[in-house]
Amino acid sequence: MTIRKGEPWGHHGALPDDGVVVRSDAEARAVVRAAHGEGRTVPPLGLLGGDLCRTLGGLGDLGRLRSEAAMTFPVDLVHVEVDGRPDVVVAHLVARRRWWRGRAVVVMNAQWLGEWDLGPRSHPDDGLVDVTDGRLSATDRWTARRRARTGSHLPHPGLRTARTAALSLDFSPALDIRLDGVLVGRAHHVDVRVEPDALTVVV
Repeated sequence: MTIRKGEPWGHHGALPDDGVVVRSDAEARAVVRAAHGEGRTVPPLGLLGGDLCRTLGGLGDLGRLRSEAAMTFPVDLVHVEVDGRPDVVVAHLVARRRWWRGRAVVVMNAQWLGEWDLGPRSHPDDGLVDVTDGRLSATDRWTARRRARTGSHLPHPGLRTARTAALSLDFSPALDIRLDGVLVGRAHHVDVRVEPDALTVVV
């Protein structure tokens, strides 16, 4: 059930025997894609690293994952179509050119993208993604990179933000698309849809 403001979220509990330990968002995405490709239920994911892990307060401690001190959370899964090709995201989608020149879009299920707090309002179980879309001058990009460490790059007149359960994005020219840090190619069109409570993760 999607989290609501003021309600408790998650519970103590160790990673079950059928759980899969992953050390990055890319590894988590790969496990989800493999399960979907084989028609299996996605197993619980024990997070030892990555931006979703950091968002949930994970410590990267394997021993904790196997103990009752671990925390188990339901989280959303983001379904995407990249020029019609289906895929998934657990933490974030980024569409941009090199050096963030021109238009750039980030779609956040997690709060963090590496060292940057690009989803300061994002919650991985609210049924929504946080979207920032826009373009910045070279000077503003330098300033935004510094401020993004604390999430204070927003608001900015050159950036539009939204919180939504679904969206479609068109790019002309095509932009490089990164899903959970993995470059999957260039695309002119991306569709995004949130599936609430689709994953169980343990930190």
